[in-house]
Amino acid sequence: MNENNFKIKLSFTKGLNKIVIKEVKEKTSYEILEQGVDFVYLNFDKDFEKLLVLKSVGSVSIVLVGPLYNPTYLSKHKSVLKEIIDEIINKKIEKFSTFKISCAGSDSPEVKSIVKYIKEEFKLDENVEADLKINIAKINDLWEISVQVTRRPLSFRSYKISNMSGAMDPTIAYALNEYCNIGEKKTYLNAFSGSATLLIEAALNNKNLDALVGFDNNKSHLTLAYQNVKKAGLIRRIKLLEHDIYDQPKIGKFDVIVADLPFGMVISKNEDLEKMYTAFVHFAEKSLEKKGVLGVYTNEYELFKQVLDLSKWKIIKEVELKLATNINSYLYPKIFVCKKI
Repeated sequence: MNENNFKIKLSFTKGLNKIVIKEVKEKTSYEILEQGVDFVYLNFDKDFEKLLVLKSVGSVSIVLVGPLYNPTYLSKHKSVLKEIIDEIINKKIEKFSTFKISCAGSDSPEVKSIVKYIKEEFKLDENVEADLKINIAKINDLWEISVQVTRRPLSFRSYKISNMSGAMDPTIAYALNEYCNIGEKKTYLNAFSGSATLLIEAALNNKNLDALVGFDNNKSHLTLAYQNVKKAGLIRRIKLLEHDIYDQPKIGKFDVIVADLPFGMVISKNEDLEKMYTAFVHFAEKSLEKKGVLGVYTNEYELFKQVLDLSKWKIIKEVELKLATNINSYLYPKIFVCKKI
């Protein structure tokens, strides 16, 4: 029985809602109470650790939503926050030693009194880089108290020993693979494989794949990828090769070809993106099975569509995402799923 009217909130990259809802329905028995462009509310269950298996989600939080839960009210009814935090700490999924409250008016006497209470009640230190993340925000006419159930975002992956600048978010990699229906495929190729996020997400979540191959022309990227693949325990399943897309390497035919296409600051200033994208599309035409699918993630989507229009392809899915890069700054990349005409 949920006497406190708690809900579970799943937060994710804006644009991934269809994949998140699909994953919740397939992997859990939770009821979806409300959907937004970057969040889903589920019914509360004390066994909320079952949700930590979700791969498309950025974070899982316990929330209370209502007209009362502003800082002034909470400063006088601190037990409301205590009940939420108790649910998380008593579960002992992780050990928390620090906390942070994100709230408008953080210097107000009301918020300061809440901070003091949490320090004393839970023996936690306040820290900007906190383990326990508490958010108090007004959403339309209601207030939401949200406490994240894990220290790190759910998008964190333990196999990420090494990363590269501009590396793909694993939740987006998972989503791109899902949009390509790789659960029904046998062979998988990742061009511009970077630190191998797409490859590893594909291998860990799809035992049906008989061949997983990635290639990159950068030796340092391949070294990073090898370290991550090894940590993930996938050395025997994933094959990494050194190739340049301009050489149009002959690697074989594949059911799925995916790429996080280079763009912006992650490429050399002298690189011709149109030339690179054209070479990639020509490579994919020759290397994709007749009924195969091409999955692409890029911020330079207008250029990619222009290149695609000059070839024998049709776009069957186009998904716009919204990524926060820092405070009040965003990228709007897109996912494309394409087939040969």
